[in-house]
Amino acid sequence: MVETAELDPVDLRILAALQNNARLLNKELAAKVGVAPSTCLDRVNRLREGGVITGYGVEVDPAKLGRPLQAFLYIRVQPHRSALVDPFVEHVLSQPETRGLWHLTGADDFMVHVATEDAHALQRLVLDAFTAREEVTRVRTNLIFQHWAGRPLLPPAADSG
Repeated sequence: MVETAELDPVDLRILAALQNNARLLNKELAAKVGVAPSTCLDRVNRLREGGVITGYGVEVDPAKLGRPLQAFLYIRVQPHRSALVDPFVEHVLSQPETRGLWHLTGADDFMVHVATEDAHALQRLVLDAFTAREEVTRVRTNLIFQHWAGRPLLPPAADSG
């Protein structure tokens, strides 16, 4: 079981602010959470070193990159063993259309978030990159109409405050 980090209210405010805007300058972040810049920098470094903050990313608009059609592919593989799963994961992640991959429980084994140029490109991807593979027994496709970002993720105890 993963050990949960002990976070105080300042840590929680830092995490919420950075999840809303990871580009905040330390001085801006410190003012936003109500601590001195040096304290803020120490806190952010501690959160990073403790594995709470695992990285900073850039969000891009797939449509502006020529890939306006997004979908979730739900994939079942057989047999479901490590010797087969690991190469399958490598294959999925090597596809330029792949934006994310999840290993699931339930009726489907994997969920893949993809972005393609159009419906024809999505069809080619499903047929050539997935159903053509021997271990893939089923692919279900759901188109994504729109996406909304969730709230910053904080520990359960912080949800009520």
